[in-house]
Amino acid sequence: MTTITTRTVEYPADGLPMIGHLALPAGTGRRPAVLVGPEGMGLSDVERRRADALAELGYVALAFDLHGGRYLADPEEMLARCMPLLADPERMRGIGCAALDVLRAEPRTDPDRIAVIGYGTGGAVGLELGRDGAGLRAIGTVNGLTTGRPGEAARIRCPVWAGVGSEDPIMPPARRDAFIAEMQDAGVDWRLTVYGGALHAFHHPPVDHAAPPGVGHHPRHARRAWRDVVDLLSECLPLTEDPAGPSTTAR
Repeated sequence: MTTITTRTVEYPADGLPMIGHLALPAGTGRRPAVLVGPEGMGLSDVERRRADALAELGYVALAFDLHGGRYLADPEEMLARCMPLLADPERMRGIGCAALDVLRAEPRTDPDRIAVIGYGTGGAVGLELGRDGAGLRAIGTVNGLTTGRPGEAARIRCPVWAGVGSEDPIMPPARRDAFIAEMQDAGVDWRLTVYGGALHAFHHPPVDHAAPPGVGHHPRHARRAWRDVVDLLSECLPLTEDPAGPSTTAR
């Protein structure tokens, strides 16, 4: 296993003191980098471990914060915070841009080779970064099939991959269809993977607090979704830059 270095990073966003988790690969040179966005409950060890796993592969990875260092285990408290956030693209972009600035400022980061991978609310933040025209190489979102304001998806300049459980009541077929129509109409290079029989947050290991209805872990699909994330990064954010340039990864 590759030796990595981790540390917490503090930065302001959404009027809160955010506390992210930065994971650095071995070595001293610049590397491609990945933002990792958490589910609506907030940054937890699940996302920290995913950032660490990406660093072990050779990426600089920053798991960003949503709630000022808090993890909102109570579903009502989480919804009270996240529903207004998800309805406000500018707030989501502010949270994402603040984390992106931290990642770009890291000396180990190649600022021209950055992707965003997010789960739930964190995935919605990643999509809003794309709709805001951020210079990204890839966007991946699991359980975060949001649609944006009319016309803004045309600003997305990289491939988008999305994953969702077929039985997810929070991301029903109508939500999927709206997302597909938005991406298709904007000419985005998009893919959608539907994991048969999976509920919302199927990728997330079981939690020690009450989960809302429609939420449940699916171990097999969780492993598949992680492989799909790694495959997206391998395609769009290779650890060895193609001498021909980024033409194969940018629209």
